[in-house]
Amino acid sequence: ISICRDLPNIEVITFSVNGISDLEPLHQCQNLSELYLRRNNIRSLDELFYLKTLPRLRVLWLAENPCCGPDPHRYRMTVLRNLPCLQKLDNQAVTEEELLQALVDGVEITAPPARSPVENGWSSTASSAAGATTESQSQLLSCSLEDTNKTQDELDMKLVPRDKYSTFSTQETDCSCKKTNNVLNAMLLLVKELDAEGLEIIQQTVARRLQALQKKELQEE
Repeated sequence: ISICRDLPNIEVITFSVNGISDLEPLHQCQNLSELYLRRNNIRSLDELFYLKTLPRLRVLWLAENPCCGPDPHRYRMTVLRNLPCLQKLDNQAVTEEELLQALVDGVEITAPPARSPVENGWSSTASSAAGATTESQSQLLSCSLEDTNKTQDELDMKLVPRDKYSTFSTQETDCSCKKTNNVLNAMLLLVKELDAEGLEIIQQTVARRLQALQKKELQEE
């Protein structure tokens, strides 16, 4: 989801069933109108703090997350109090009556959520500390590759070999590999949403990019 920081003009995002727990990267997506986050790991409605600054958000699907809690009414009222411009929440149209009731029954969110030491299954110490051990770095790389391979497997694509980045230093591997896999995961998710015409455009763009890279390699040799 961190790739969203580099996509400020994106209008529709589908990240359902992805183990996401942090919505902070979305706060820069000022053109976002539809957001699908069903069945993730969003534990607190305080994450809505990052969506309150999105002026065009009209559709949100947040159901089947831990933050929904045992009280559906309180959950829906809290979401609508903080995002009163929504037209549809969890595939159900928002009514004027609900928006008025949300002012009474909903809880206003005024601050971002407190972060725990471990988020999204990643140890913040292991991923950011300068003196992280080789074993910790290997675990991070393994986790990242497993996430990418899972997405690729759904699309019947060739899996990423685990020794692909073995020639890089530990620090280079941590930075470049995580960035590469973040971009790759985002692209694979977007590919699922494309029609035939969109896929043809992607195919042509990738072909030109491959030709340019191959030409560059030949010139360097």
